[in-house]
Amino acid sequence: MPSDQTLIIGIFAILFALLVWGRLRYDLVAFGALVLAAMLGLVPAGEVFSGFGHSAVAIIALVLIVSRGLVGSGAIEKLAARLLDAERPLPLHIAIMAVVGAGLSAIINNVAALALLMPLDLDTASKAKRAVSLSLMPLSFATILGGMITLIGTPPNIVIAAYRQDVFGAPFGMFDFTPVGLTVALAGIAYVALLGWRLLPKRDGAFGSKAETAEGRYISELRVSEKSIEGTPSVADLYPLADEHDVHILGLVRSGKRLPGFAAKQEIRAGDFLVVEGEPKAIEAFMGKGALEFSGAEKSEGRLTSGGLTLSEAIVPEGARIVGRTARSLQLLYRHSVTLLGVSRNGKRFSDRVRLLTIRPGDVLLLLGDARRNAAAAAYLGVLPLEGRETQVVQRSKAGLSIAIFLAAIGVAVLGWASLPVALSAAVIGLIAIGLVSGNEVYNSIEWKVIVLLASLIPLAEAFERSGGAELIASQILALTQGFPAWVSLLALMVVTMTLSDFLNNVATTLIAAPIAVGMAAATATNPDAWLMSVAVAASCAFLTPIGHKNNTIILGPGGYRFGDYWRMGLLLEVLVIVVALPMILLVWPL
Repeated sequence: MPSDQTLIIGIFAILFALLVWGRLRYDLVAFGALVLAAMLGLVPAGEVFSGFGHSAVAIIALVLIVSRGLVGSGAIEKLAARLLDAERPLPLHIAIMAVVGAGLSAIINNVAALALLMPLDLDTASKAKRAVSLSLMPLSFATILGGMITLIGTPPNIVIAAYRQDVFGAPFGMFDFTPVGLTVALAGIAYVALLGWRLLPKRDGAFGSKAETAEGRYISELRVSEKSIEGTPSVADLYPLADEHDVHILGLVRSGKRLPGFAAKQEIRAGDFLVVEGEPKAIEAFMGKGALEFSGAEKSEGRLTSGGLTLSEAIVPEGARIVGRTARSLQLLYRHSVTLLGVSRNGKRFSDRVRLLTIRPGDVLLLLGDARRNAAAAAYLGVLPLEGRETQVVQRSKAGLSIAIFLAAIGVAVLGWASLPVALSAAVIGLIAIGLVSGNEVYNSIEWKVIVLLASLIPLAEAFERSGGAELIASQILALTQGFPAWVSLLALMVVTMTLSDFLNNVATTLIAAPIAVGMAAATATNPDAWLMSVAVAASCAFLTPIGHKNNTIILGPGGYRFGDYWRMGLLLEVLVIVVALPMILLVWPL
């Protein structure tokens, strides 16, 4: 009969093999391993689902929701957009984007930071007429590095802090990671800006040119508000802003009638409607910068639900209910709280009001409403939603309030007035209360695969530690470094952890390496915090493959990268991380 230690090591060996293989969803693989361990008696029946109530799981979920709110407020967009300039030299552009990316990753999830900045980098590369592959990977690596600066920046830090609380009774604080993380991030940013990008191939990605990324151009109407007319007495005054966002202003609607021509010299009045043509994201950005409002129907026809609005695109097939009819005749806003914001008709322009336009087969509709209501409206209209063609509406007027809520939550946690999970929960409630995050978005913001992975691995890692598996691996590493100072063993642990993280999910790597680190600290009678910090740093730094970190996977297509491109820049970066991080760990957390 195999021992418990043999069985749990065997389960982890199979788990690792399946995760590296990558053909099966990693959350299902981890959950299957947990069920198998429970059936073999390695995980007590009462602890099988204990991971779902663990503080690390709660913190990761809450950070994702808060990140969604901050992005949706436009607070981050304003900062990033002001720093971009296609005329800058490439090294300076990379340095600025890397600093911004790392800074954002320190306060929001690093995946969210990359998702926000990547379109801006793609657009800048297109305007500068250079290969996007030269700047996109440096940006991805910078967001990974920035996550190490604070507790909430990356899942390994959250897991390590929670593990320390389980073992020693107190977690790491919000800024305990900052001295080491910030030093490593600055060194890494200097590397990617000065040298790293020179090691990359010049290659256009799957979304490398504007022609390739162009979505349908829609004719839409935007309502002029009191704020819109401040400093813009005529339609022509908005032309520079329209050009900046690749939006064409086609005319002006007043009192329900389209004024002749482009109405360039017409004075703008509150309550007018600007007729514009552009892609959904361009229209949304132009609206925000010009303090315009999305037009729906008249108030008597209904209203849009507040908060969590999304632009969804859908194509009109033959036989759809809306064919031969108008949005107003179907009472779309009244029935579904969704408005028809724009119509794309094979590049053709039309003079009818959008809501009064007779829809034809082949038209593409731009629907504005809550994502769930958009789907219901599409089903009602008989149109087919286009997969992946949704644009979140940014509520820029709430940017300051969202930042205040976030900073208040962090301050409460740092001052010890409430635990971090409770403080972040209060922030989520605040964001919901001001309409920045809807009820549906609370659940849609959470990456449930990561939650299931983490919740499944926590009981498995505890079983691994109880069986003596962690102690066995720790003793093997110590045996290989016998006769050398303790910091050599620490170095070996960092190398092993970093290598695992290049092929496994960083949460899985952290959960396995953490008990090994504590075991090595106990065996060498040294400070366990130094060992845990080394695991946090090493598990976060996956730069050799596109599968080691989700950010690396995200840029694979847009950057036109191949599997072998990552190590070209990533290998030296991983060496640099170890060279910089190890002395800093020993300085801040002496053995």
